[in-house]
Amino acid sequence: MRIFLTGATGYIGGAVLDALVRGGHDVTSLVRNNEKARLVARRGAHPVIGSLEDLESFRGSIDAQDGYVHAAYDGRSGRGPAIEQAALEAIIAAARRPRTTGNATETRFIIYTSGVWVLGKTPEPAAEDAPINPIALSAFRPAHEKMVLDAAGDRLRTIVVRPGVVYGGGEGLVGEIFKSASNGLVRVIGDGNNHWPLVYDRDLADLYARLAAHGGASGVYHANDEGDERVNDIVAAIKPYLPVKPDVRYVPIEEARTKMGAYAEALALDQVVRSPRARALGWTPSLHSVAGNAARLLEEWRASRN
Repeated sequence: MRIFLTGATGYIGGAVLDALVRGGHDVTSLVRNNEKARLVARRGAHPVIGSLEDLESFRGSIDAQDGYVHAAYDGRSGRGPAIEQAALEAIIAAARRPRTTGNATETRFIIYTSGVWVLGKTPEPAAEDAPINPIALSAFRPAHEKMVLDAAGDRLRTIVVRPGVVYGGGEGLVGEIFKSASNGLVRVIGDGNNHWPLVYDRDLADLYARLAAHGGASGVYHANDEGDERVNDIVAAIKPYLPVKPDVRYVPIEEARTKMGAYAEALALDQVVRSPRARALGWTPSLHSVAGNAARLLEEWRASRN
């Protein structure tokens, strides 16, 4: 299939790009500059230089596509939600236009990347049908989820993926813990007994590829390994693999808010999440635990630093 992908040089989007190319898809990726264009070209995609903010920079590239995966977010300008809304509107409009090439009867798809933070605190297991109660950082996402889901039609299936806290490689919140621990001091927001719903980056990307290829896939899908690990579990698991055991400082949420703003709430959020709809597609994460794979993941992180 011909697939238009945003965020191909990002953490989630980069993993998705690799999974789609492995699946034999013809991927067109939106990138910001020539350097990133060369990067995605080496990984097998066709780069289009532009940005989400400049709709005209990619409008001409989105008409001749079979599917769309939106995995980007502009968090630098302070206008991220508005930029994303406009980009989604452009993608939906393109997906609804009659085909000028290919099979006119084929169903297109749109996959929108949301996140489990729209659920808010979930001390009890929350599946895809759970009510939402987004934290401040994710307050804009329910409207965007609804926009995408409401766009579904006879020739367009629409999908929302809510990844958990992504780990693997050198990025993400778990990567930040590895970095802090290697530097000798880990700051934990709250008491560390809060659960993070986690997902390995390659497993997450495999779900996107499955959703793209599965003609019956539509609606909301959670993506997490269901390991129900606490932040304290992760920190304790990596200590034996470091030359010097790091100190751990527990930062009260009120203190963290003064320095980090709304992000502190996300780090202290306690969530137990389930992904039954994803698993019904045959999706089975290859990794089910950060703590249980601490040595491997720490080596991944170290390799990414080189």
